[in-house]
Amino acid sequence: MNETYFAPDAFDYIIIDEFHHAVAGNYKNIIDYFKPKFLLGLTATPERLDNKDVFALCDYNNVYEVRLKEAINKGWLVPFKYYGIYDDTVDYESLTIRNGKYDEKELEQSLMIHQRAELVLKHYLKYSSKCAMGFCSSKAHAEYMVKYFKDKGVLAAAVYSGEQGEHNEERNDALNKLKKGELKIIFSVDMFNEGVDVPAIDTVLFLRPTESPTVFLQQLGRGLRPFKDKEYLNVLDFIGNYKKASLIPFLLSGKEYESKALGSTNPMEMEFPDDCQIDFDFRLIDLFKKQAESELSAKDKILSAYQEVKQILGHRPSRVELFLNLDDEIIGAMKKNAKLNFFRDYLGFLYENKELTDEESLLYHSRAKEFLGVLETTSMSKSYKMPILKAFYNEGDIKMAIDTEDVYQAFKDFYSHGSNGVDMLRHKSTAGFKTWGQKEYVKLAKDNPIKFLKQSASDFFKDKEGYEIALADEIEPFTHLESFKMHYKDIVELRVLTYYKERLEAKEK
Repeated sequence: MNETYFAPDAFDYIIIDEFHHAVAGNYKNIIDYFKPKFLLGLTATPERLDNKDVFALCDYNNVYEVRLKEAINKGWLVPFKYYGIYDDTVDYESLTIRNGKYDEKELEQSLMIHQRAELVLKHYLKYSSKCAMGFCSSKAHAEYMVKYFKDKGVLAAAVYSGEQGEHNEERNDALNKLKKGELKIIFSVDMFNEGVDVPAIDTVLFLRPTESPTVFLQQLGRGLRPFKDKEYLNVLDFIGNYKKASLIPFLLSGKEYESKALGSTNPMEMEFPDDCQIDFDFRLIDLFKKQAESELSAKDKILSAYQEVKQILGHRPSRVELFLNLDDEIIGAMKKNAKLNFFRDYLGFLYENKELTDEESLLYHSRAKEFLGVLETTSMSKSYKMPILKAFYNEGDIKMAIDTEDVYQAFKDFYSHGSNGVDMLRHKSTAGFKTWGQKEYVKLAKDNPIKFLKQSASDFFKDKEGYEIALADEIEPFTHLESFKMHYKDIVELRVLTYYKERLEAKEK
């Protein structure tokens, strides 16, 4: 950012629409730069995009939330009639997967075949659509579908950015023609996922494998806006044996994915929004169950997810990077099985998978590793331990003991951040913390985290004359190692993030 134009505190109130994009560089640069008194993020699709956790950017502070199911039930969106169409024209299992996604060229070539286009057209013609939108995997795919539909007498156009093709039209021109009936269908590539309002759309076609919950819900949402005489939206989803096919019933119902549920429940008997109709080809029900039954063991899935994040990032991920990039399903599986939860012993996980550096190997076979393990597992019903741990960390210049002033500054700095202050505001005894001085903060620290750290982790947290709390002397030889500092900081940042998330989840129950 350029301070010539705006100072960090130039705005009291900032609103960011389409907040799910905040995981991207330009949006995040804005969030990191500006320091408003209040930042409001708005999004219709807060689900993870490319597995990045959007809620983490706002410290899991959630002012108001309405999901798809509730919006339809309230009448804010029209119901849908969903048709899950069995598509065996593409063998997705034969395609190469790179960084968790299908190879774009291989996928494009597999989708651009006469047999598949014929299947799409046959089902499209069943519903006498006047205003439809089809979502394709690439420009070439969109061009191919337009030509096929035109050759069969259907008024169609492609809309996408970049280099123009034979059937490509400018977005606004195509939309105007669609509204006037001069086009019956637009085939697009990521151009209408958001920010486009065409209430007249009566049919959407999913012509690419669903790989992102956010993209699926955005594209579904293009047709759910109410419109005169529009009773429902037809949804034609062409589903093959792609790797996330079994996710679809859960996206439509608004429930979290569970492989056990697919193994024992007919997807059509799940609870969907009011007045919505769901019809899966019976062969798809068999496919969903087969995928659920053939899933990897929890341990193998967790290791595979770790390796996928590592490949995407191009380096061994930190705890925080894993937390922000893993699917909720994986994090949920780790929560249910402490032995598989590498957030409770990340050095151990790295050791088991031969990922430790030479310096980390020294840590692993030392008391310093046990100390880091205490930081990873210490209970946190409140956030009070965090400022103490941050005071010891001291921006990387680790202190072996912290005095009264250290405690005061750490607590004051930590709770001046709005998200941390929520804890203080919840309790009558701390609600007036914004006017507190050293005496009040230090008393809180002594009565809570300092007392409990000395009790629950007495091997590492000690009394020391002239100080409020100190680390055990045996830790000191390791405090100068970069790997020790890195893991210490990573653990504390992760504990703050997980605390925020668990606080939000507890509030929602």
